[in-house]
Amino acid sequence: MAVSTLIITCPCALALAAPVAQVVASGRLFKNGVYLRSGDALERFAEIDHIVLDKTGTLTLGTPQLVQGPAETLPLAAQLARISRHPLSRAIVDAAGPGPVAQQARERPGLGIEGQIDGTICRLGSAEWVGLDAAPGSDGPNLWFGAGDDVPVQFRFEDQLRADASETLDALRQSGLSVEILSGDTEPAVRKIANALHVDSWRAKVSPQGKADRLEALNGSGKHVLMVGDGLNDAGALSIAHASLAPGGAMDVSQSASDAVYSGGLSGIRTVLMVSKRARAVMLQNFGLAAAYNFIAVPIAVTGNVTPLIAAIAMSASSLVVTLNALRLNGGET
Repeated sequence: MAVSTLIITCPCALALAAPVAQVVASGRLFKNGVYLRSGDALERFAEIDHIVLDKTGTLTLGTPQLVQGPAETLPLAAQLARISRHPLSRAIVDAAGPGPVAQQARERPGLGIEGQIDGTICRLGSAEWVGLDAAPGSDGPNLWFGAGDDVPVQFRFEDQLRADASETLDALRQSGLSVEILSGDTEPAVRKIANALHVDSWRAKVSPQGKADRLEALNGSGKHVLMVGDGLNDAGALSIAHASLAPGGAMDVSQSASDAVYSGGLSGIRTVLMVSKRARAVMLQNFGLAAAYNFIAVPIAVTGNVTPLIAAIAMSASSLVVTLNALRLNGGET
């Protein structure tokens, strides 16, 4: 009787309840282009009730094309742009081609780039960065270039929405999640994207510190926030959020600050949240199955009605049941 009781009470099923579900869910996500970087990420993804999205490179393709700008200034702007990985800087470099780099050039996240060209201090970035109090509005991304005391000039770009952006955000809202956009881009540019995606809550010209402050405020209000971003400007907010995601093409610092990296479009966000919620449900089911097994089997063993062989079979069967239940995560839609 003692041996049977000892075998029956072996907590194998209870010990497997959560880990086996996490392993199967992680494998399911990996097959769908999502790589988890944090051990407890699944649990936090399952608690999400609000999503904050960056715009450039996240909702859009992140490969804008230069469509307007003075040809004579382009080579000068490119000397500053060549030190940056920002999508708009890359577009200027692509348009200008190879060439020199400005002296003492350095990048300021959320503002722009500063350096010396032929002894003159030059800046490339936002209107404020080049000294403009009020800049003409634009419904697309733009950068300004200023050299010394010269009047700053504007470069305008076009960036396309990701093909699955509208479908993904509609699905997220239908599942009960609220969505907002935080972007460092101009107000007209962000408004255009927000209207196209039917997002009512959005903010433009948000600095990296402003994004972090917004995440702190949302956390303080009791929201479980998912932050999705790809740039240097998003790293602080990604690290503060309850859970965070970065696309596969994001900067290294953003990927390092995130809980998971996804590829294959914005549908990866929906996949992560769906699988994580299913994984939590399966974990709870497994704990229930393990508890039910012990509730039924232990009294039988204590009363001497189970042989050691039957006890071993029952114990193994309970572990098999929770494992098979976890394998159900491999089925269903993504």
